[in-house]
Amino acid sequence: MDSHRNGGPSRRQFVATGIALGGAALAGCASENDGNGENGDGNGDTDGNGGEQSSSGNGSESGSYTASMAPVGEVEFDSVPENLFVTYPQYADMAVALGHDEGVNTLFAPEMAGTTMNKFYEHLEGVSFEWEGLSNPLEDGLTKEQLYELDSDIHFLDPSYPVKHNDDWDESDVDEIASSLGPWFGNFHSGVHSDPADAYADDYEYYTLWQIFERVAAVFREQERYEELKAVHDDLLARIESDLPPEEERPTAARVTLGDGQFFTYHLNTPGFWQAETRPLGANDALADHEWSGDWGTIDYETMLEEDPDVILHLWGITSRYSIDNVRETLEDHPVGSELTAVQNDRVVAGGMRYQGPIMNLFQLEMTAKQLYPDQFGEWPGYEPGQPYPDIPSDEQLFDRERVAEIVRGEF
Repeated sequence: MDSHRNGGPSRRQFVATGIALGGAALAGCASENDGNGENGDGNGDTDGNGGEQSSSGNGSESGSYTASMAPVGEVEFDSVPENLFVTYPQYADMAVALGHDEGVNTLFAPEMAGTTMNKFYEHLEGVSFEWEGLSNPLEDGLTKEQLYELDSDIHFLDPSYPVKHNDDWDESDVDEIASSLGPWFGNFHSGVHSDPADAYADDYEYYTLWQIFERVAAVFREQERYEELKAVHDDLLARIESDLPPEEERPTAARVTLGDGQFFTYHLNTPGFWQAETRPLGANDALADHEWSGDWGTIDYETMLEEDPDVILHLWGITSRYSIDNVRETLEDHPVGSELTAVQNDRVVAGGMRYQGPIMNLFQLEMTAKQLYPDQFGEWPGYEPGQPYPDIPSDEQLFDRERVAEIVRGEF
């Protein structure tokens, strides 16, 4: 976070090749499987090989290499990017996991995202993220002027995002930034398998969280670190799957965010990396029969009571944006909310962030497993607002913190 944060000029050290930004750069819906079947963090039919990356190293090799991810396709680099434009925190978490976080120059909702990331990293010796001083690139809408000022080597954002969400962006603007500054490298619509901008729809693919991580690792030539962390994740998924109770014995759960007189709703088990910490746990989605056209929906208190889930997973509950204590108090004081089974049984719990990278995903899988299945995975100790992720006794931890910290520090 030193000179790179100041947006000073940097050598362009990449060559974008086959970037198909004119019609394929950002549209997105295909599907992939990471080899873990339906209990993985996504589903689909891509082989998950990282887009035929030509480098298999540890970030120290020299010479040109390529990385690939839809919708931009294959990108060739002359050296590892150093000045990193980041929007959503999954890419910041990936940069931390791969040992390249000092180059991050922006971050969506930096105080909320940065403090939440560090709540998890508190349990990983020698791992932290310096978020102070980062600006939110989406706060006032993304502009080309902003990107030129940052002068980034790479933009970890799906090119479909600005085209779809900003009236003053089109494919020519995307192409200009890629050719003048640095390539785009992101995949937003895999979050819930939403539709990309029309210009990129034909070449879009959906990835799981860990498939995106694999492709980002190729950008940094850190495939070995990726493989080591993927092994931890695979072991965690295997442990969860082996101990899950039969489907008919699993609780019903609703994943929501409390609003003003309503709940913002999200599904548990649908495709997409927004569900990377809930889908592998296979709880019965109390809102499975409810559909919405956008990335999330809304229901009122009465509808929530009709569905009456056993557990309410409050999305963002571990962030500084919400206090889970205030959420519980609001529900307890509401004439309808107080009748909810989850409220009466003290099973309104703090959920994590949907914009999660690989390290966050490990903790959020553990957290959600304990919240849904305390008999199988150990009691969730609760979360105290403003504090780090809670201490879990070593014999009740679902993954090895020391091993993860060693990998992130490059000690493997």
